[in-house]
Amino acid sequence: MAVSRTVIKSPDAPGPGGYYSQAIASGDLLFCSGQIAIDVKTGQMVEGGIEVETEQVLTNLKAVLAAAGATLADVVKTTIYLSDFSDFQAMNAVYVRAFPTDPPARATVGVSALPRGAKIELEAIARLP
Repeated sequence: MAVSRTVIKSPDAPGPGGYYSQAIASGDLLFCSGQIAIDVKTGQMVEGGIEVETEQVLTNLKAVLAAAGATLADVVKTTIYLSDFSDFQAMNAVYVRAFPTDPPARATVGVSALPRGAKIELEAIARLP
C-alpha cells in the first residue's frame, strides 16, 4: 500500500533556496526542511545575534507547520545546526520558550558554515493532527 505524499507550501515562510520543498506530509508525519532566519517580508536574514535568529527560525517553522494544520506542540523531533557552538546556551533559552513542556527529541550539531551566513538552521518532524 502506497503512503500519500503531499508537498506543503506556506507563503508566510521563506521559499526554498534550492531544489527542495518547505515540507512533505506523508501519512501522519510532516517532514519540515531546515529553516534559517530569513524574514519572509524582506527576504533578508534578520540581524541581532543568535537569539533573534532563533526567534525568526521558529516563526518560519510555525508558518510551515500551520500550512499543514500543525503547531509546535505537534513537533516530535528537531535537528539544530549551529555554526558556532558557543551560541548553544543563548539559542537554548529561546528554544525552551517555544517548547516549554514535553519538548521534542532533539539533536544539536556544530557545523562549519550555514547558508547565507546563518548562525542556526532548524529542521523538524511533526505528527499531523
